Amino acid sequence: MAQAAAADTERHRRLAPDVVEALRDVGLMRCAAPAGLGAPQAPPADALAGAETMAQGDAATGWCVSIAMTTSLLAAYLPADGAAEIFGDPRSIAAGVWAPRGTARPVDGGVVVSGRWSFASGIRHADYFFGGCLVDDGRGEKDGVRARRSVGIPTAQLRILDDTWQTSGLRGTGSHDVVAKDVFVPTHRTLSLSDGPVIDAPLYRFPVFGYFALAVAAAALGNARGAIDDLLDLAGRKVPDGARRTLGEKAVTQAAVAQAEASLRAARALFYAAIEDAWRAARIGGTVTVDLRTGLRLAATHAARTSADVVRSMYDLGGGSAIYDDSPLQRRFRDAATATAHIQVSPSTWETTGRILLGVPTETDRL
Repeated sequence: MAQAAAADTERHRRLAPDVVEALRDVGLMRCAAPAGLGAPQAPPADALAGAETMAQGDAATGWCVSIAMTTSLLAAYLPADGAAEIFGDPRSIAAGVWAPRGTARPVDGGVVVSGRWSFASGIRHADYFFGGCLVDDGRGEKDGVRARRSVGIPTAQLRILDDTWQTSGLRGTGSHDVVAKDVFVPTHRTLSLSDGPVIDAPLYRFPVFGYFALAVAAAALGNARGAIDDLLDLAGRKVPDGARRTLGEKAVTQAAVAQAEASLRAARALFYAAIEDAWRAARIGGTVTVDLRTGLRLAATHAARTSADVVRSMYDLGGGSAIYDDSPLQRRFRDAATATAHIQVSPSTWETTGRILLGVPTETDRL
């Protein structure tokens, strides 16, 4: 369904309504919320494989699934009544931006929030939005840093700036800017990731920031698999100008497809192996060590950036057929390049993980 709707999704810069309704029905968008709320509380590998599969059909759909499922993790960090309010409905979807682009001013019973957040993927189909905020309590900074909170706001109380998501790729995610102005948020809809989850379960012992990065990479992996599929379809029927053989019968195509397949399989294997290693530690109740968390970040960045290389290779093989707006390979190419711009899989993550591997003192709280 996502693949069939991909062109319309991109054209309208939001997921097709029937795709959203199907995702609500299967519960994939809140699959990381606690079982106590009637949610799947799915193991990371299962949830991420779901996002990857959706991205194989359409990268924007897989991306929105990734964002929603990672946001549903926050149910384990909220007070019980807040978690029930936001995630208790089995069809509820939440979006989120973790960057602290808002200000939260404490008042009786909660905080008053104002701010503007960019990259609010899926905001058009979300029921709630979690925005990162710096707390303005009039007491200044603690150790040079102001306290951070994430606040859950009904999307009906936000202003969505429809003209802000004019991008080359991932257009269908509808990642518009959103604005809150003096919105009251009760305490039970606020949380701090640094305080840790209020539910002790393997899923919530799994590194939350690592999960965020893996979710981005899962969408990238699915998009790369879809690009290979698209090229195989094209190669079986396209006869280049001046040639007698199909694109698929050319040696250069065969070698490039084989190399792309090997690269994608290797990246995917590392991706799920790193997840399994960290998941094993989370299941037995121990600490997911810095070494395991480093492995997650390495695997996520490698998967996202290798996926972009694979897509670029398939796009090149498509030749002139791939340059048109109605070519799925062109959309895959633009989506892949846009995905690698996400900070969770940006080149800066190589610096962080490299420092750790070299034994250089490194901040690891958000690893």
